[in-house]
Amino acid sequence: MKNIAVIGSGTMGNGIAHTFAQFGYQVNLIDINNEALEKAINTISKNLDRQVAKGTLTESEKNITLRNISTFTDIKSGVAQSKLIVEAATENLELKLKIFKDLDTFAKPEAILASNTSSISITKIASVTNRGDKVIGMHFMNPVPIMKLVEVIRGYETSNETTALIMDLSKKLAKVPVEVNDYPGFVANRILMPMINEAIYALYENVAGVEEIDTVMKLGMAHPMGPLQLADFIGLDVCLAILRVLQDGFGNPKYAPCPLLVNMVTAGNKGIKSGEGFYNYANGVKEAVVASKFS
Repeated sequence: MKNIAVIGSGTMGNGIAHTFAQFGYQVNLIDINNEALEKAINTISKNLDRQVAKGTLTESEKNITLRNISTFTDIKSGVAQSKLIVEAATENLELKLKIFKDLDTFAKPEAILASNTSSISITKIASVTNRGDKVIGMHFMNPVPIMKLVEVIRGYETSNETTALIMDLSKKLAKVPVEVNDYPGFVANRILMPMINEAIYALYENVAGVEEIDTVMKLGMAHPMGPLQLADFIGLDVCLAILRVLQDGFGNPKYAPCPLLVNMVTAGNKGIKSGEGFYNYANGVKEAVVASKFS
């Protein structure tokens, strides 16, 4: 399983492609947009430069990693020879279902189809294919080259063989895979998103300010990043989408997104990706300040 295809060249897609390529896999990075692919390769190159500067990678290893990545705008040719395809498109159910229908048609019959979804049902995704036993979740954490965890999600029909292969493959990427079953939010986001939502409610109800809430969680709970800053990092639109999956999946009002979160996303304030969320990132991530709306 040395030929891997990655669908989607955004933050998660280019991080997944980077990681596989760094460990010697031939990666086909696929996106319908050529400009997005060029941006992804530039991002990977810059991230590799950081690794070289830190001494965790040599210049030669960087160049080999980049040579291991090929780009495609056509999904059919991009997945034709791959034994594993990892979908990392936007967290949108209809889009993912369309992609998996196409993958089931174009990929080799023996190919494993994995989704990097952070909340959408693997069982539902697998239902549009004729290979439910070979559909699985590989939920990488951001930034992919650095974070060790991979949530390996078994759909209702995912086979033991497929699960074992993906668990083993994740270890070969120097990751720590954790096997979980297919229920809304899996483990990571079922626990994380209600915490983030509650932090937003604390701000919404004027319990405390942005920095104060984040400071309490960093210093009091030993979290490396406060929940509001983390929400900005994940993307407020992604947080909202996951909370709605949890709310729909469980039918429990405790997962209902805070109205402040809904308003921020509607207004286009999505966190780092838009330049502003709970913090303003005009001067970069390291120079972030509380957004004027909350200061």
